[in-house]
Amino acid sequence: MFPNGGVTAPTRETTPAPGNLVNRDFTAERPNEKWLTDITEIKARDGKVYLSPMIDCHDGKIVAYTACFHPNAELANRMLAEAAETLPDNARPVVHSDRGCHYRWPGWLELMERYGLTRSMSAKGCSPDNAAAEGFFGRMKTESVYPEHWEKRTRDEVLVLIDEYIHWYNHERIKQSLGWMSPVQYRQSQGMAA
Repeated sequence: MFPNGGVTAPTRETTPAPGNLVNRDFTAERPNEKWLTDITEIKARDGKVYLSPMIDCHDGKIVAYTACFHPNAELANRMLAEAAETLPDNARPVVHSDRGCHYRWPGWLELMERYGLTRSMSAKGCSPDNAAAEGFFGRMKTESVYPEHWEKRTRDEVLVLIDEYIHWYNHERIKQSLGWMSPVQYRQSQGMAA
C-alpha cells in the first residue's frame, strides 16, 4: 500500500524491462547501430495477418521481417534471428521495442544474448517512444493497405502483398531525407552493402 492508502495493481510484466537507450532519437550515423521493432495487425477477409519488421534507424531500411496469422513468440523470434544473420561480424545494434511480451519471453532474450545485441524498451504505455516503428506502419497502411483494400483479400494474398510492399519500400520508395533515394539506393550510393 502507498502512504495515501492506495493499492497498486500487479504490473503483469514477465521480465524486468531494460532502459530506454534510444530515448526517441531515431537517427543513426551508420547502418546496424540502432534497430526498431514492433508488431502490427492487418485485417484480411478471412482473419488477420501480423507483421513484425526490424527497421534500421540509419535509413529506414527493413532489415528483416516476418508475417503470419498469429501474433506469437515465433513471429518475433524468427524475425530477430533473420535480422541478426544479416549483421557484419563487428555490428551489434541496440534493438528497441515497446514493452510487449514478445520482447520479454525467454526465446527473445536468448536470441538477443546469442547475437550480442543490446535491448532497449519504451516506457510503459508510451507509444511516442517507438514512434519511428509506428510511423512505418502508418505509411504502409496509408500507401497500400487502405487504398488497395487489403481487407477484401485473403490472408494468403495479404502475405504476398506484404512481401511486395516491403520490397518496394526498400528498393524503390524514395525519401527526401536520403536525397530522394530509396534505402537500398542510398546504401549503394554510399558504397555500403545493400
